[in-house]
Amino acid sequence: MMMMRLEEAIKQKEFKDPYNKLVVNLLYTHSYLVTAQNSLFKPYDLSPEQYNVLRILRGQNGKPLTVSSIQDRMLNKMSNASRLVEKLKTKELVQRVECPKDRRQVDVSITEKGNQVLSELEKQVSDFNHLIINLSEADVNQLNVLLDKLRG
Repeated sequence: MMMMRLEEAIKQKEFKDPYNKLVVNLLYTHSYLVTAQNSLFKPYDLSPEQYNVLRILRGQNGKPLTVSSIQDRMLNKMSNASRLVEKLKTKELVQRVECPKDRRQVDVSITEKGNQVLSELEKQVSDFNHLIINLSEADVNQLNVLLDKLRG
């Protein structure tokens, strides 16, 4: 898959400065990745955000999490974790249980069906990541360091 330069992709001759270009480039790349991810998850009737919730819950190794704890761990902090959990519950991928200590809190955990869906997706996601990231492993490691540095 050949990726064009940002200027060509958005039909802009030049940028004010390299900082402006980097911000636009990151936003454009985010959109590119999310669009591609959407097509990967579509056959499973999942959004990237729902997939993120399932991954968070699987990482708990069977221990439930509150909706607010899920929200804190989400990649997209603007996601509505309550709505996502409700959609996943309807699909029987998560279960909600009233918290015994605080009835206002709800404990959420992944179901066996949710774990199965993640298992099925695992290789596809790995293959997808390697296919869509047109960089060597050394470049990937360097970019990860740079992105961590960028966020301070």
